[in-house]
Amino acid sequence: MKAYSTDLNEKNSPHTHSNPRKVFLIALILILLTTIHLCIHSSHPPLPFKKISISTVYRNIEFEKKCDVFTGKWVPYPKGPYYTNTSCNLIIDQQNCMKFGRPDTEFMKWRWKPDECELPLFNPLQFLELVRGKSMAFVGDSVGRNQMQSLLCLLASVTYPEDISYKYTSNTDYFKRWFYADYEFTIAALWSPFLVEAGDADPNGHALNSLMNLYLDKADEAWASEVESFDYVIISAGQWFFRPLIYYENNQVVGCHNCNMQNMTAVPKYYGYRMAFRTAFRTLLRLNKYKGITFLRTFSPSHFENGDWNKGGSCVRTRPFTSQEMRLDGYIMEFYLTQVEELKAAEKQGMRKGLKFGLLDTTEIMLLRPDGHPNNYGHSPHQNTTVTDCVHWCLPGPIDTWNEFLLHTMLKNEKDDVN
Repeated sequence: MKAYSTDLNEKNSPHTHSNPRKVFLIALILILLTTIHLCIHSSHPPLPFKKISISTVYRNIEFEKKCDVFTGKWVPYPKGPYYTNTSCNLIIDQQNCMKFGRPDTEFMKWRWKPDECELPLFNPLQFLELVRGKSMAFVGDSVGRNQMQSLLCLLASVTYPEDISYKYTSNTDYFKRWFYADYEFTIAALWSPFLVEAGDADPNGHALNSLMNLYLDKADEAWASEVESFDYVIISAGQWFFRPLIYYENNQVVGCHNCNMQNMTAVPKYYGYRMAFRTAFRTLLRLNKYKGITFLRTFSPSHFENGDWNKGGSCVRTRPFTSQEMRLDGYIMEFYLTQVEELKAAEKQGMRKGLKFGLLDTTEIMLLRPDGHPNNYGHSPHQNTTVTDCVHWCLPGPIDTWNEFLLHTMLKNEKDDVN
């Protein structure tokens, strides 16, 4: 501090000895400068700064970036699918299009491209590590089981599971359980096409389009009694709600859809659809031990052309539609909005209980894929005959995208929990 003292003394020398007040001020300044110097060179600064790394900043930016992976378009993907019908031996005949002679392969060479970001490729090792020690249930109809079979094939490049269905049920065609011993991970398909209790109303017994009773305020025990211990539940339903149905609430008939019965109030199919999802979501909310994450996989459209499924309709297209050729509207839009509205209501209630509800928004993207169905290149699961199937999806095929969405959404939930 001597240099500072000399400079100040020289600058003020003509008046230093004649003005005691100035001397005092100079002394005070010297004391302050000394204190500042000591603080600067101290190994323990009085107000330490929090260190922030550049990687942390970028990571936070990445977490905050918003992207709607469900809005985009199908783009050519010459690399083709993750697996083939020969590399995965878990494909059932109903969706094994190549096994039964489908001549075109272009339907397997498209990939979903979101408008404002990238949908990551499915990483089977990442998925299996994420679900280590956990369990996942696909609740719904055979299209939900179709997604489960896609997932099994996506994981087959790493490991194959053990079929343990027989330990839980005698009906192993409809209720499936697979166990990955290396990861202690269980996948289940819990068959429940209406999500609520249902039974035959037709005195002639069950047939493909026979009349059925639906008890809209009673969850189907086939899944409700099993689902409490699962960590992830993917819930879906759709095509069965087009058949003739009599609706019950409080064990009383409230109307019917497409039943053509006198003295019976006609009720739109959307009403039964809404109430079924409402009951399913409320059941999950009421289960005392259920702590899982629930995903709604939205309505999967069929693509019958030139007639309904039972009137000569088929699906022979070999390329996707563009968004200009096909838009989400009509009954498909109504089904979609109905279930999403019920999901939002459940999500709001779930927040109060600490339960998470998520969305796998597959309706619009699959509306653009009339080329992805088996059509006549699949065999009935119960008969050695081909069926015209424009409801389910070939494996491999565009349904594999659903599991890309699933993994992406699961990872996002994990990041949200960390933050």
